[in-house]
Amino acid sequence: MAPSIVHLPNGQTVNVSPVFGGLFFKANELNTHHGEFPPGWTVNLETEDSEEDRKTDLDSRQDEDDEDSPYRRPQHHAHRYRRPTLRNDTLFLSSISQPSSSDFKPAASPSRQIAMMLWATLWWYFHQHPPNPHISTGTSSQIPEEGRPKAEWRINIKREGIFKGRNILSKLERMGLISSEDSSVGIDVDDRTGDGWTNMFVSQRSFWQIDGRIFLFTLSPTINSPFPPGTPHGGSRPGSPSREGGTVPVRPEVYSDTIAHGLWSPSSPSGLPGPFTSASHLPTFYPPPPAQYIMANGVRHPIRPKPPRQGETFYTRYSPSVGQYLSFRVASLSNKSTTYRGPVSTASAGFLPPNSALAASSGMPNPGTMCIHPCDTDLLHNWMNNPRVSVAWGVSGPIATQEAFLKNSLSNRHSFPVIGCWDGKPFGYFEIYWVKEDQLGKHLNGSEIGDWDRGIHVLVGEEEFRGQERVKVWLSALVHYCWLADQRTERIFCEPRLDNKKFMGYLQDVGFYKEREIAFPFKQAALMKAARDAWDAPVL
Repeated sequence: MAPSIVHLPNGQTVNVSPVFGGLFFKANELNTHHGEFPPGWTVNLETEDSEEDRKTDLDSRQDEDDEDSPYRRPQHHAHRYRRPTLRNDTLFLSSISQPSSSDFKPAASPSRQIAMMLWATLWWYFHQHPPNPHISTGTSSQIPEEGRPKAEWRINIKREGIFKGRNILSKLERMGLISSEDSSVGIDVDDRTGDGWTNMFVSQRSFWQIDGRIFLFTLSPTINSPFPPGTPHGGSRPGSPSREGGTVPVRPEVYSDTIAHGLWSPSSPSGLPGPFTSASHLPTFYPPPPAQYIMANGVRHPIRPKPPRQGETFYTRYSPSVGQYLSFRVASLSNKSTTYRGPVSTASAGFLPPNSALAASSGMPNPGTMCIHPCDTDLLHNWMNNPRVSVAWGVSGPIATQEAFLKNSLSNRHSFPVIGCWDGKPFGYFEIYWVKEDQLGKHLNGSEIGDWDRGIHVLVGEEEFRGQERVKVWLSALVHYCWLADQRTERIFCEPRLDNKKFMGYLQDVGFYKEREIAFPFKQAALMKAARDAWDAPVL
């Protein structure tokens, strides 16, 4: 059963091991005191045989004559979970190991803490190899498998154990984490019976389109807690009491060596938070505001939310296929390299990127303390002057050219520039834009574009990070971010040059399709689209 280690997007890892009656999830940060989870929790995960499996099982034993045989009239068709199935897996949270009440206050919202554990469990589950999506029906059983209808991958949530609480499942449903096809009120006046909450499920598609920031938060330490204030469990005041009676100043850099395998939330020296930072120990997700419209350059469009700040990391995820953490941050005009304070993989722990805060925390001389890592303008200068890149972007020339290009990108009201990193090392430049105000929008009619549809431009500058395995991961991650950033986004566009067949193939591999061609003044482009309702998951 794999994976046995869960790499959460905030950098924390959780061990998964089989126990009697289910699986035990243990937070690896238990002894370093900077994990937001309880020490552990147990889930019951089982697989129920399909009707076809049951019939086969019964037919194979139809000659059994012993009336006491358990196979003659089976009463229970569930067995221990071995691998994911398309619709037959069932899960519930059976027990929770809570931390000491003398060190941490109980969760202000036990329901949210339960949701956090369920979310982390589902993160593990949906990282496993997906089951065969094809199903056999009465009319398709004779058709070759590739031609049979497909079904959505789901896991069923059972109203047992912790989930048997009176309002737990209803709260999880309102958070958007679980769903039911039964949208009726129900006729049972006694809600303790659980009427209407017996057929809950989580689909792969809905799971990957809900923002993890809704569920990841930290526990607050008690006044006399021994845990360091610089960790996410520490206080947000300038100084916190120590056991000796003095104060311990908050210096995030002192604790930066704990970031590699712990919760990613310390602020950088410039005050920029990570995507899960919360001094109040609360979820960091905020829903989008009501739409307000303006006219600009003859186009009526919604007022856009401001993008993240320069240097701020807004997306991070561990890729099992690559074995590294992928992250995206906003490009910066600073003449200093942007400090990376996010998680890194175990393989990179001994070879940290020169701009990593982990490298800088050491007293030994190292490339990070010598500041040899280029700033973003230097990166663009090197990348844009690569003949492979300049033929597509046309921004080659002296560094002043790339500086002016970056200033223009940062000043743009309908897009923002992005730097992609593998384990903190920059590898490419991207742009995420709102299609309606972009030049692409002028080539589309009203039915082809929605108010919240987005587009992407891409550039991989570092040769060592090229290759289809990495391309599919970061390309699908850009799509993933767009879905998470605004639930109103229904389509994502990309307009590669028509002769770039290789990249068009990569786009199709991650869920895009070619709709038609568009003639720009500077290129003939393929209009590629990805639709939310047809997108299942990022490439892992």
